Amino acid sequence: MLYDINLPEIKEVHTQGNSSTFEVEPLYPGYGMTLGNSMRRVLLSSLAGSAITGVKIEGVSHEFSTASGVREDVIEIILNLKQVRFSNIHEEPITISLKKSGKGEVTAGDIKVVAGVEVANPDQVIAHLDNAKSKIEMDLHIEQGRGYAAVESRASEKLPVGMIAIDAIYTPIKRVRYSVENTRVGQMTNLDKLVLDVETDGTVSPSNAVEQAAEILVGHFQVIAGHDVVSVGAGGIVTAAEKQEADMAQISIDEVNFSPRTTNALMNNDIKTIKEIMELKQTELK
Repeated sequence: MLYDINLPEIKEVHTQGNSSTFEVEPLYPGYGMTLGNSMRRVLLSSLAGSAITGVKIEGVSHEFSTASGVREDVIEIILNLKQVRFSNIHEEPITISLKKSGKGEVTAGDIKVVAGVEVANPDQVIAHLDNAKSKIEMDLHIEQGRGYAAVESRASEKLPVGMIAIDAIYTPIKRVRYSVENTRVGQMTNLDKLVLDVETDGTVSPSNAVEQAAEILVGHFQVIAGHDVVSVGAGGIVTAAEKQEADMAQISIDEVNFSPRTTNALMNNDIKTIKEIMELKQTELK
C-alpha cells in the first residue's frame, strides 16, 4: 500500500543566551541524517554576517611588528580582532575607529561605531596597554560577506592605504551540532527525530539562523524542481519574475516614452522612477 511522506514539525525545545536546541520530527527513515548534515553545512558556510577585513594601527607598518606600549604583538591583536562581532546594515564596506590611552584593557566596547553598526560582544579583549602613557589608535575596515574568507581568497580586494588584511569570519554561527534519534508514530517505530543545536554570535537569533539556512536550501531545491528561482538572500527566495519586476521598478521615467507633458508633470511632483508611479494611489494619478 502506497502512503504519503508526511512533513514533520519543528520545535525550539531549549534556549539559553545565544544557544537553542531544535527538534524536527517525525521524519521519514534516513531523513534525519540528510536534513541534519545539510542544515549544518549551510549554517556554517552560507549565512551572511559582518567582519573586520582590514586594520590600520598607528605606528605599525606590517603584521609582524609590535606597537609601542602594548603588551600584545600585532599578530595577537589581529587574532583578537577576528573575534569581534558586529551587526551591520551597511551593504558597502565602512571604516570605523578605536582610540584608547592609559593603562588597562582595550576592548571591543572602545570601538567608535557609526549609525547602523553595533558591537555584539563589547567585552571582547583586543589588547592591553602597559602604562599610563600608552595609547593605541586604529582604523577598522568592516564588510559584509558569507562564511569564511581567507586573505588569499581576497587578493583582488582593494583596502585603504596602510591597511593590514585580515582573514574574515563572516558567519554569525559559532557552533552547530546535530544528532538523530528514533521516534514512533502509531505502528511506525523506525522514524527519525533530528535534534539540532545552534549557537550564534548574538548578531542573529538561533531560530532566525535556522530559518535563513532552510530558505537557502529550499531555494536550491526549487530550482531542481523546475521553478524559476534566481537567488536567495536576506529577503528570502527571489523568483525570475520578481527580479524582473524589481528591475523594471527602478527604471527612470526619462527612459520611458512618456509624452513631454506627462514627463514634466511627474518631474514637477518629484517622481523619478516607475516604482514611485506604482506607489501612487489612483486619485493621485488624476
